[in-house]
Amino acid sequence: MSGLLGVRLLLLWGFACLWLCSSASGDLLISRDNEALQETREAARRLQKRSPNEKTVEVYRVAVDCTVTSRFAHTVMTSMAVNKANVSQEIFFEMELPKTAFITNFSMEIESKMYVGEVKEKEKAKEQYRKAVSSGQTAGLVKASGRKMEKFSVSVNIAAESNVTFILTYEELLQRKLGQYEILTRVKPKTLVQEFEIVTNIYEPQGLSYVDTHATFLSNELLPLVEKTVTDKKARISFSPTMDQQRKCPGCDGTLIDGDFIIKYDVNRQTSLGDIQIVNGYFVHFFAPPDLPRVPKNVVFVIDRSGSMSGIKMQQTREAMLAILKDLHEEDYFALIPFDSSIEPWKESLIKATKGNVAEAMAYVKKINDRGATDINGAVLRGVEMLVQGKQSKTLPDRSVDMIILLTDGMPNVGVSDTSVIQQNVRSAIGGNMSLFCLGFGNSVDYGFLDVMSQQNKGLARRIYEASDATLQLQGFYDEVSSPLLSEVDLRYPDNVVELLTTNHFNQLFNGSEIVVAGRLMDNDMDNFLLEVTGQGFEEDFKVQGQAKALDWGVMYPDEKYVFGDFTERLWAYLTIQQLLDKSKTGASDEKANATAKALDMSLQYSFVTPLTSMVVTKPETEDGPDSPLIADKLTEVQRQLAEKMSARHYGYARSPPRLAHYPPSPTYFVDGDPHFMIELPDRDDALCFNINDKPGTIFNLVRDAQSGILVNGQIIGDKKIPPDGKINTYFWRFGIVHKTLGVRLEVNTQDISVFQDGKRIKLPWSDTASLKGPNVDLLVTKDRSLKVTLKDSVKFVILLHKVWEKHPYHRDYLGFYTLDSHLLSPSVHGLLGQFYHGIEYEVTDLRPGEFPEKPDATMFVKGQELNVTRGWQRDFRHDVKNGENVPCWFIHTNGTGLIDGDATDYVVSGLFKTV
Repeated sequence: MSGLLGVRLLLLWGFACLWLCSSASGDLLISRDNEALQETREAARRLQKRSPNEKTVEVYRVAVDCTVTSRFAHTVMTSMAVNKANVSQEIFFEMELPKTAFITNFSMEIESKMYVGEVKEKEKAKEQYRKAVSSGQTAGLVKASGRKMEKFSVSVNIAAESNVTFILTYEELLQRKLGQYEILTRVKPKTLVQEFEIVTNIYEPQGLSYVDTHATFLSNELLPLVEKTVTDKKARISFSPTMDQQRKCPGCDGTLIDGDFIIKYDVNRQTSLGDIQIVNGYFVHFFAPPDLPRVPKNVVFVIDRSGSMSGIKMQQTREAMLAILKDLHEEDYFALIPFDSSIEPWKESLIKATKGNVAEAMAYVKKINDRGATDINGAVLRGVEMLVQGKQSKTLPDRSVDMIILLTDGMPNVGVSDTSVIQQNVRSAIGGNMSLFCLGFGNSVDYGFLDVMSQQNKGLARRIYEASDATLQLQGFYDEVSSPLLSEVDLRYPDNVVELLTTNHFNQLFNGSEIVVAGRLMDNDMDNFLLEVTGQGFEEDFKVQGQAKALDWGVMYPDEKYVFGDFTERLWAYLTIQQLLDKSKTGASDEKANATAKALDMSLQYSFVTPLTSMVVTKPETEDGPDSPLIADKLTEVQRQLAEKMSARHYGYARSPPRLAHYPPSPTYFVDGDPHFMIELPDRDDALCFNINDKPGTIFNLVRDAQSGILVNGQIIGDKKIPPDGKINTYFWRFGIVHKTLGVRLEVNTQDISVFQDGKRIKLPWSDTASLKGPNVDLLVTKDRSLKVTLKDSVKFVILLHKVWEKHPYHRDYLGFYTLDSHLLSPSVHGLLGQFYHGIEYEVTDLRPGEFPEKPDATMFVKGQELNVTRGWQRDFRHDVKNGENVPCWFIHTNGTGLIDGDATDYVVSGLFKTV
């Protein structure tokens, strides 16, 4: 980048930002590595000394235009920039949109020519995606941004004295929560914009009950600039400060605008039947009847108190539970089940939420402390059992709603730990008779597992972020589900009038929420459009019938230029795709495949960027030739969680901060179990893992360093006999460790430990705690648990002993091998583990659904290879030899092929102390 005369000048707006690069030669410059970024910053400092009148790039106009029609929001973001320099500039466009929205269009107008993004099937966009990644570019345009937003970004090279206009469009159905709808615009300009404008028009035929606007950055000077006009069925909100009004201070370039611009509103609800909108052959039915009495609930709180909940998470959970208990209604029944490796209900059955019982429960909650492992299966099944027993014994009211609220921060690692088995067990036990709500606390939790399990059982999952407001997050979720109004709600329409209905049966209607059903009309005969809504209420069944009527939008809004057109059809499509995506996570394999196929077809038909599609943005050619296309994807919540983990720069991947002291901030390499190899990389907050499968008796080289004289080999052993499933497990049962330079040799097996040095042999049993210190080697044996080996000035290992029940019909005792310190080994160190001791460079992209919802696939670029990898986990047993701790990792299939050098058979040796 020598000769660089330009600078990336950050010019952000509302949802979006722009920044730019220029070159003396006018060439396109894309530099995303650290060296280039540093050079760019140096150029920035040089440019700051130039004349302030020097022409560069000017952001002329930025506009956010949002139109909400019966809750369906259509947002168009437009930005125009002019390159006033005499050299080309690379301009970056960046904006944030709600994670619930679907991008529908992106286009760039450059010198009167339009470049329009195209929505394609994700599989068909993969080759273009891989080409961009392998060429060194950051091909993904969409990244997670905070809890509610996604960030879209793209760059383009603009010639001297030219301009560019970026246009991004997205759509979403606003969800009613706690009695209101919310329109969120993230506003972070960072600099001044000539024409800055946010305009929102809301059209609600039911009538607006209130409209409220606020922003986190509104000062007394900016507040009057928010113009709000509200009539019975329409509202218009605008915010368009001038450049001077944007300034932090007179004459400075800093801006006051930095935060969220939020509009909240609700509509009038006058009929129990709800409201129906019919436009161009499609209808949408909004149902949230007023003045319904709440239905009593029977709620079991299943609270994770395992060791990973220690510290602030446990404190915040206690605070949230105290507030929630205070909000229980006296006609509710409740139970508390704290769990770790043991499950200890506060009471043996649900009790009524009287003042005395609540006070006693609050005193108990204050004493809940963290300890032990995580038995999710046993805890949830105990909650189900308590609700079933309460119903059978008639101690719980007949007309009441049963629910379980599970809060956990980690992976199941004791009892039943297979997540698919847990899902089957819970689904079978619940039998469709109650709701399960799952709260995943922090990034260590397997959100995909919780999401599927809740959807299988009439509930939903929610992520609780580790932050100072976690207590409020927990309370907020409870508020959403604390007041059921109806259960088993059915919305029925004539079969000969409507078709292609979205979901029309709902397990519950909660206070402050809303049920939405949409479909297509088979004809326009409104005389036959009768509808009926039924459900189970507090004291009696709910039933209401009525006749649908089509409204004349032209009469209702005679002065509007906006063509309401197909909003009901697009709302129907949006809602159908969302529900199909949910169905693709649960049910039988053929049902999931059908739901996925239908969702894909509709995503392509309506040009929605969903988890099944991508928007391919083809940038204009430069003097260097055509540029690689960029890809915009839609992130699932699982992908957002993974992205947050991968982008984090603090140690503690998949672990809670209070346990940091137990884990050194250096990589750990180990093999344990059947045999599972793991490379933990704390500097990337990530881990890689693979299995090696071979016949019992095979000896593998794990570490070999000819320069320092270190050699570690391990031999595997098989099960006692073939298990019923026909799969023989293999494990390492003995290791040979040699330090040729020091003249030390160790043989460690499941029976004992032998040390050979200077022609002598010392034998140590596992049955006693012992230590051996010498000039070249230190050994520390912890009874029936571990051996710590420190070889002078070279390396430190830990070998774990896993004791299996002596009479187990299949399994045997086995060993695990952990490298704790290897930095003194030479650069030529190799072996199945040793080859990773000095680091590994790789890139993971293209997160996508895998065979199991909780285990997504991705593409990994490593050692010149392109591999399909799967997000899974392996257990680290260093701090809990019995249960271990699940560590998320990228699993490389087929014996680590592509990750390890050569083939697994290349590491087979002829003897425990042999190199070949």
